[in-house]
Amino acid sequence: MSLLAVKSLEARHGLLQAVRDVSFELDEGDTVALVGANGAGKTTLLRTIAGAHRPAAGRVIVDGTDVTDVPAHLRVRLGIALVPEGRRLFPDLTVEENLLTAGAHARPGPWNVDSVLAAFPLLRPLRRRRASTLSGGEQQATAIGRALMSNPRVLLLDELSLGLAPIAVDAVYASLRPLLESGTAVLLVEQDLARAMSTAQRVVCMLEGRVVLEGRTATLTRQQITEAYFGLRGGNGRVSVR
Repeated sequence: MSLLAVKSLEARHGLLQAVRDVSFELDEGDTVALVGANGAGKTTLLRTIAGAHRPAAGRVIVDGTDVTDVPAHLRVRLGIALVPEGRRLFPDLTVEENLLTAGAHARPGPWNVDSVLAAFPLLRPLRRRRASTLSGGEQQATAIGRALMSNPRVLLLDELSLGLAPIAVDAVYASLRPLLESGTAVLLVEQDLARAMSTAQRVVCMLEGRVVLEGRTATLTRQQITEAYFGLRGGNGRVSVR
């Protein structure tokens, strides 16, 4: 049984259908990169899985439990955590206070303030600093740490490197390494294809709300992903590469 199963999921913004009949699964320990051009539906898909956006159809199943109608705060207790695009920190709270906001109703597990600061050592000297004074990379590390405080089984990371300098991206991904090896399932939205392919075991590519390509990174070429990314492959069907 998969840890996370998305079944024929559809989501709308008014009359706009942003997610169209999307299905895929994540097992414990999987790292899957979700790629696609702007407007492909990636953020809406993550928000729908997390319970922040109501689906129009389909199901979200966590460890065999249908959570499609379960509100977002209860999905956190079931092990789903979202790091949203733009970080969404509390700007007037310190790093430590931002972490503690997520830890108040956490699942049992290894993540707490001390273990987060150990995983993200760049945050240790900043724990008393307000989030509004941090750099982009420091804010992103805080946002990931805040999500980890809930001790998730499935971590959804939206646009991890967006707006960050390359050196900050390197630091954030280096800090993520222990998490990726810990057994937590990770669904990662990443625009940098090279970074996505070097980090994830599988790639799911979306185009106009649909999954058009899925496969293991070891069996996919950059050209295949790029063609699917821009809709250059021809045809509208889904291609799975095992």
